[in-house]
Amino acid sequence: MENSNFLDNYKLEGELLQIFTYPAPVLKKVAEPVTEFNDELRTLCKDMLFTMYHAPGIGLAAPQVGKSIRLFVMDIDFDREEVTRADGTVDHVLSNFNPLIFINPVISNTHGEVLYEEGCLSVPGIYEEVKRFESITVDYQDMYGEKQSINAEELLSICIQHENDHLEGIVFLERLSMLKQNLLKKKFLKKKKKEGL
Repeated sequence: MENSNFLDNYKLEGELLQIFTYPAPVLKKVAEPVTEFNDELRTLCKDMLFTMYHAPGIGLAAPQVGKSIRLFVMDIDFDREEVTRADGTVDHVLSNFNPLIFINPVISNTHGEVLYEEGCLSVPGIYEEVKRFESITVDYQDMYGEKQSINAEELLSICIQHENDHLEGIVFLERLSMLKQNLLKKKFLKKKKKEGL
């Protein structure tokens, strides 16, 4: 994996960032392109991966942690196992990491259609089927500003499209019919209010 030396400790070290939930204004903004590829950006990437693994989720976009920039991280391969310690406490052991970092992504060559049940760390507790492209090409930059390109299909393609939506100020609920959107938004906001979030 590219830049793996830098990322060797992301699952053990990093800062847990606050994940903003719908309808936080930062989730509605179109994110700005990243222009500076510096240590600050790389630390943010590391902290975002650390936060994503501990949430746990398979993808996290910068707007979800309050940064309106065109960046998201993901890992659709990692395993999370629940382990009960000798003293009875429950812990989670993470393994099989394959972190991906996408900066200033541009999606092209979209093909096919697939329905997939999605969830989102910014809309916890709600899962709905969303229509996505089956396969895509993504041109992007890595943490050092180097240009990269990949062809993605199935879950990787779905996840990239979901995270890329965050950069456009879209949460996955907005991909549903107006009726379903309104119903789920009301349900989510009511639950949020009840829990005092």
